[in-house]
Amino acid sequence: MNIDKILRSGESLTVEFKESFDRESLETVVAFANTRGGIILIGVDNNGIVKGISVGTNTMVNWSNQIYQVTEPTVIPELESVPINGKFVVIIKIKEYPLKPVSFRGRCFKRVSNSNRQMSPQEIAQMHLQSTGNSWDALPAAVADSDILDIVNIKNYILSSISSGRRNFANTAKPIEVLEKLELIKDNKPTWAALLLFGKNPQSPLTQATVHCGRFKGETKIIDDRLISGTIINQVDEVMNFIRKNTNVEFVITGKPQRDEIWDYPLEALREAVINAICHRDYSESSDIQIKIFDDSIHIWNPGGLPFDLTIDDLLDPTHSSKPRNKLIAQVFYDLALIERYGSGIQRMIADCVKAGLPEPDFEEKFGGFAITFNKDRLTEKNLSDLDFNERQIKAVIYVKENGKITNKKYREITGISDEGARIDLKGLLEKEILVSKGKGRNVHYTLK
Repeated sequence: MNIDKILRSGESLTVEFKESFDRESLETVVAFANTRGGIILIGVDNNGIVKGISVGTNTMVNWSNQIYQVTEPTVIPELESVPINGKFVVIIKIKEYPLKPVSFRGRCFKRVSNSNRQMSPQEIAQMHLQSTGNSWDALPAAVADSDILDIVNIKNYILSSISSGRRNFANTAKPIEVLEKLELIKDNKPTWAALLLFGKNPQSPLTQATVHCGRFKGETKIIDDRLISGTIINQVDEVMNFIRKNTNVEFVITGKPQRDEIWDYPLEALREAVINAICHRDYSESSDIQIKIFDDSIHIWNPGGLPFDLTIDDLLDPTHSSKPRNKLIAQVFYDLALIERYGSGIQRMIADCVKAGLPEPDFEEKFGGFAITFNKDRLTEKNLSDLDFNERQIKAVIYVKENGKITNKKYREITGISDEGARIDLKGLLEKEILVSKGKGRNVHYTLK
């Protein structure tokens, strides 16, 4: 273990610094056990500066006993005292616990980035299901029997999955028997997955199993609005129809038999995002999926953050594994060729947007859910910041977007910079082909390229 490198890198998902062993240390023990494991360095401040700690004969034994006594199930740590620059630091190693969640005096914590967060009762239930190899959608639905399922929907699934080449059901297979074989029906009781996928009316009792779509003019004015219900399989096409209706398409003559359709956003990327939201949302949450279409962006939000052992960075890693929240729903979506098994959807979305000359989508966990934002304009504040433009240059670009052009004088007025500073800033925008110069002499001004 390279302690110097750890100290330089700072606190993270798996590293915590503490000047002393205290209550927060115990919370971190539980958070690490519930996430990916980690190490706590006792005797180090938040900035990674070694302060050292006095270690008596029974110090580490006492700490180990405290951890043992206040955690449930019991966490058994590994403690080691190491000298660093003439001072002692105690390293507490915590392994990820196989059966989660672990609690500290009745409270459960998980590690988020470089801090601990107390888990909600819903998160606790989900973590327990996940750690035991189960998922919420595999539980029996709170309904009477399989009569609530639509046989036509099941037959369509059987035919489509055979057509996709991902299932090989017998021609004589009976719909209910197929679902029993796939464990979508257990003891004549449909699971939540079966209800959502094939129910006659999935919104009874799951009123939240809907997609709320809106087209906005500005931030608040709604000019089109629709609440999409029905089975979650049919919701995919219904949502895409709403998106097509409320986005623009350009027809390009290329000499081919058919004209090319150039949409504001690549439809395949949007469809992938919609499918991900419907397939992987948390259906035990009372909120619906929300899709908001603005003039310059599309925002897709679904209830429930990422699964407990996934982060945004993991999603952006092409090698990350697929860890569906709803295993049975994901299996049926895979059978229908709506999703791939190996978690490649994020990479395809990014590739489609880049190919279309658009910014990569933004991915974030917010408001207790997961959000994907597609931007029509590559010149957003975030993208400009990623290109290393300073705040003055970003402010100027936004001004040009709103007013059509900017002059050196106006640049100085809105930024408060000197004439020479304005020339340097504008030169940087010209060199990176954000702006172009027009006119001569006193009439020189700058517009977007």
